[in-house]
Amino acid sequence: MKTTPNIKRARIIYAAIFVILLAVEILIGMYVHDSFVRPYIGDMLVVILLWAAVRMIIPYEIVWLSGAIYIFSVIVELTQLIPLVDFLKIENRLIRVIMGTSFAYADLFAYAAGCAVTAVIDLVLFRKRKKIYDVQNIQNGVAP
Repeated sequence: MKTTPNIKRARIIYAAIFVILLAVEILIGMYVHDSFVRPYIGDMLVVILLWAAVRMIIPYEIVWLSGAIYIFSVIVELTQLIPLVDFLKIENRLIRVIMGTSFAYADLFAYAAGCAVTAVIDLVLFRKRKKIYDVQNIQNGVAP
């Protein structure tokens, strides 16, 4: 696909979202030690962070992206039942934090909430883009 100024702009926006959410996640991980923000808001934001990372690379319409991110998140969460990081003898703290060390059903709901947010954003953005393209095509004499 040809890279247009709109695609470049979208990538910059997704990159900004990614960087902001990464900073928020790091701050939550370092300074928040409560029973709500860190476990639930942090998990909700991490799937939005993943979504932004994929959207940086592929800013085009992918209707199943939120679902794919949810499935990925569930698989990562299910590996915590084993626990995989202990089985693989992973000692690196960062990798242990990323992969997680304890399973919680509530995390699945937090991931679902984050993916619902991304699905709504995609729905709104892609409908808006379609309307813009339809107007441009009409102005150029091309049927939508």
